[in-house]
Parts: sequence; C-alpha cells; structure tokens
Amino acid sequence: MDMTKQIIRLALFEDTCFGDVTTESIFLYPQEKTAIIIAKQDFILAGTDVAKKVFYAVDPSMECKVHFDDSDIIKKDDVIFTITGDIRSLLTAERVALNFLQRLSGIATLTREFVDALDNPKVRLVDTRKTTPGWRKIEKDAVRAGGGFNHRFALYDGILIKDNHIAAAGSIAAAVSRVRARASHLMKVEVEVSDMVEVQQALDAQADVIMLDNMDIDTMTKAVTLIGKRAVVEASGNVSLQTLNAIAGTGVDIISCGALTHQSVSVDLSMRIQC
Repeated sequence: MDMTKQIIRLALFEDTCFGDVTTESIFLYPQEKTAIIIAKQDFILAGTDVAKKVFYAVDPSMECKVHFDDSDIIKKDDVIFTITGDIRSLLTAERVALNFLQRLSGIATLTREFVDALDNPKVRLVDTRKTTPGWRKIEKDAVRAGGGFNHRFALYDGILIKDNHIAAAGSIAAAVSRVRARASHLMKVEVEVSDMVEVQQALDAQADVIMLDNMDIDTMTKAVTLIGKRAVVEASGNVSLQTLNAIAGTGVDIISCGALTHQSVSVDLSMRIQC
C-alpha cells in the first residue's frame, strides 16, 4: 500500500468530495493558467513530492516544476513551484497541496533548529511515533529533511518495552525474557526505565538499548555512568531547545524528541495565479 497516495486521496476527498462549487460556478470551460507557490517567510523545505502528487492526482495533465529540493533553505519571496494547467484543477488542488507543504516544511524547520542547536556531534537526534495519524511516513521524511534521524517507524519494526509492558508482564526481566524467546535475533531489545533501580534491572536483563525516560540531569548522568558501554543509551522526555545540550552533556547516545513532529508550526506559503 502506498501510504502517500492514500492520504492524498483522503485529503482530496475531504475537500472536494462533492466538487468545488465556487470554481465550477465561475469557470465553465477549460482555461490554461500558470500558478506559482511562493514563500512568505524563511524556512526549511519539505514535502515537495507530496504536493506535486496532489496536483497530478487532481489533473495528470498539469505541468509541475519544483525549483528547490527538500532540505533546502528557502528565503522569503522564493518561488518554490510553478504549475501550469486548467484553472479549475489549479484552484481545486491549491489548499490540499499547500497544507502538505506548510505542515511538512514546519517539521523540517523545527528539526533543523534542534539540529543546529545540538552542540555534540556524537549524539543523534531522533523523532518518535508522536505523529499525525496517517501522516507518519511523510512527517518522518520531513524530520530527515531537517537533518534529524528516525526512531522506529511503527510497532512492527522495533522492540521497545515500555512501562505498561513491564507492569503487565510483572518485571523488566520477565518482559525481556518473553521478547527474547520470540523475536528475531536480528532485532535489538530496548527497555524504557525511569529510575536507577530499573536501570540496573535492564542491565541485568541484558537490554541492547536503555531509554532513560523523564529523568533529571543528575540521575541521567549517574545512569550513563552505571551503564558504561554495556548498552546504547537513549534519553527521552522533557526535551526542548533549552534542555537539549544539558541532556547531550550527560553522555547519552541518542535523544528522542516528540516535539519535532507534534509541536512544529506550519510555515507560511501562498499560491498565486499569474494573470
């Protein structure tokens, strides 16, 4: 299943399921026009392929030229797209295409801000599964466009034993043991811990990755020291531009940050018909 095509189809259905009454009332016959998508602020670009697919989904005969690549720095007044086609198709596709571009570029822009602020090349900044339902692939693509990295994509491609797994299984040892008995030997086992007791339990269970969840800086530093090089160490929770480098300074290997996707702000774009 092509998830991008599915979400585009759903987005267009949401906006045009019964047509475009305004456009169809004004323009009764085909009329070729050219439109541009222009930046109204500086940002990092993402989502160009998705936006282009929106225009083609509405009208495959349209000509769509993209003047920049994802991850490029865009300046105010830059022309990002030039699209030529029937005015009815251009106006019908406009809002859906802009919604994708604005949202995904917002994620890339915030990610780049975090990446530029992170003053430690040994620490990897990654996203989480805190994404817009249905948009996960394209939002994670946008994180990469901003210079970040991806954590697991979904529940099926990475093992992460969290607090509720541990509570229901009875202990970290029990949860890890059950996973080891079933999962492929090629998959690493990550365990989420919240205090030093659980850090030791995760070490005893021989976890491959230990996630320090919502720990303060002092506790995190002690946990990294205790773990040594026996496991990859990930920090999660309370990650912001203000706390980023203090967390990195504890010696963790990875910082996962849900804010990259769920706290980003859409950028400002406009589509203009050239008359």
